[in-house]
Amino acid sequence: MKTGWKWTAFAITTCTIVLLVAARASAQAARPAEARNVVLVHGAWADGSSWGGVISRLQAAGMHVTAVQNPLTSLADSAAATRRALALQDGPTVLVAHSWGGTVISETGLDPKVTALVYVAARAPDAAEDFVALSGKFPTMPVRAGVQERDGFTRLSEEAFLKYFANGVPQEKAEVLYAEQEPTAASLFGGRTTVAAWRSKPSWYAVSKLDQTISPDLERFLAARMKATTVELEAGHLSLVSHPQEITDLILAAAARGN
Repeated sequence: MKTGWKWTAFAITTCTIVLLVAARASAQAARPAEARNVVLVHGAWADGSSWGGVISRLQAAGMHVTAVQNPLTSLADSAAATRRALALQDGPTVLVAHSWGGTVISETGLDPKVTALVYVAARAPDAAEDFVALSGKFPTMPVRAGVQERDGFTRLSEEAFLKYFANGVPQEKAEVLYAEQEPTAASLFGGRTTVAAWRSKPSWYAVSKLDQTISPDLERFLAARMKATTVELEAGHLSLVSHPQEITDLILAAAARGN
């Protein structure tokens, strides 16, 4: 009888150890590899300079940073530019996007060097998803009234850019960003991804609670759908400009370098 109890106890103990080891291995697998590289992808009506405040902070933290000069002519062109940047990285890399750039990293994030994805007030379409239709289920934001089209490209009016796109950014800085805005192909927003990298890569999301360009409720929906580690910021659409430290901290966390 005692022998039977001993074997039972031994079996239970062994099973417990196996389960603990398996759980620990699973947790480690879910945690992204520590990364030293960061690739940043800007969105529509912007260029790589919009990441300036984030770049300097990441560099101070010892990160190797590349800002993609996203051509904004088509999803294929933007994805190609991002893949060229990823090809130059020498190891684990965090891929980060703002706004429409989220479409690009959803398409390119399956690159084996990419260990984590970070979305900053960004689109995050599913594979082949009609994102325009999805957006239509959420409130139309006021920036849309300021979209001006000419020769197949769009720009934002000065009023819409300063009041809605760059809300929360100091006036002087917002005016510089307005002057630097990159014309964006009118057809760009209808482009559909072939994959959704966030379905297989660990993801982080920064929701802009005061966003006047993308509905904050749409951002929350996207973050929840991808089961992202999420922060909400008292920021407008350009949180990467108005809250660079918080965005930097989120990227470092995705790089497994956060506190």
